[in-house]
Amino acid sequence: MTETFRPETEAQLIDVIGWANSEQLPLEVIGSGTKRGLGRPVQAAHTLDLSAFSGVHLYEPEELVLGAGPATPLAEIEALLDDNNQQLAFEPPDLSALLKAGSSGTIGGVIACNLAGPRRIKDGAARDHFLGFDAVSGRGMAVKSGGRVMKNVTGYDLSKLLCGSYGTLAAMTRLTVKILPVGQKARTILVGNVDAAQGVKALAAGLNGPFEVSGAAWLPASIAARSQIDYVGKAGCDIAALRVEGFGPSVNYRCQKLRALLAPFGETEELHSHNSKTFWRDVRNVTPFCDDDRVVWKLSVAPTAAPGILSALSHLKEVEAYLDAAGGLIWLATQSPKQGAYEPIRDAIAQAGGGHATLIRGPAGLRNAIPVFQPQPGPLAALSQRLKDSFDPNRVLNPGRMTEGL
Repeated sequence: MTETFRPETEAQLIDVIGWANSEQLPLEVIGSGTKRGLGRPVQAAHTLDLSAFSGVHLYEPEELVLGAGPATPLAEIEALLDDNNQQLAFEPPDLSALLKAGSSGTIGGVIACNLAGPRRIKDGAARDHFLGFDAVSGRGMAVKSGGRVMKNVTGYDLSKLLCGSYGTLAAMTRLTVKILPVGQKARTILVGNVDAAQGVKALAAGLNGPFEVSGAAWLPASIAARSQIDYVGKAGCDIAALRVEGFGPSVNYRCQKLRALLAPFGETEELHSHNSKTFWRDVRNVTPFCDDDRVVWKLSVAPTAAPGILSALSHLKEVEAYLDAAGGLIWLATQSPKQGAYEPIRDAIAQAGGGHATLIRGPAGLRNAIPVFQPQPGPLAALSQRLKDSFDPNRVLNPGRMTEGL
């Protein structure tokens, strides 16, 4: 009979994981459960519910640090930061609509999956803002790493290791993250009528200049047409977009210079405040693919390779794609529920010089049948196995979530 364990203290959590070890019974680790659709389905005897480890226990706006339980709703944290004109600078996406989940999830889920948005090209990923944690490993042992500032990290930086491990190494009870002020102003420069190749060149030109661009995306006309923003939705063409944030006069100056630089690529337009925020929210949350049931992939590649990869995959059924990170990130949707088109997708990446393809949305049967994450080379796979052996030798926590046996 499947049971759900909901410990309320670290001691109780140690007892539950210790019992699971002694009985050789795997546990599915969840906070709110909104990220269950990411990764491979977990085959677990019981559920370990960490929802009791919730709430902000540390917030010092002047020191730019926040500490919370992993089950603290992301919406709660963002509302608190917004009241103080601060933010999680890595811009975590809300994938609830894409994954058909009920809420935006928790801060622990964001850290466990290392989720970041368009600002990653400027401010880094979630793991770059993850300062420290308290947790219980798969051995049933309490673990603490890091602290309230980066300089507290000595020896092995376990925070970087835990971030992106999908709950397969340890169950967190507390975590701390770095926060940053919100820019006084945000604007987005749009370049119209640029195909993928020209769009990537325009985005590269903007990023290579002294403009501190914090977002660089390209949308094909079919996706742009579904935008809520009038100018984007009615443009009737492919669009490249670059975001500039910061002190008001500086943003004005940089946008002026950036438009002059991009003028040779095509006609430019500018989105201000609300429209700019809406545009990047949709890019971040993969909104263009939320209203259907297509399989969704995230491809990490060399930006210059992105146009060729799009061309190579244009034959897929009902395929659509847009670019983030100046082409370094491809969001692709296709109608292929049985095989997920994983062979042509990974072949296209390999022929373009390499990269990573991660299945973000697909039915459970598909996620169980194909490699959800890019298969690791032999030495790296062996290292991952040794790490799992060190933290969770009996495969108690989220077994098989990332790869079979891991």
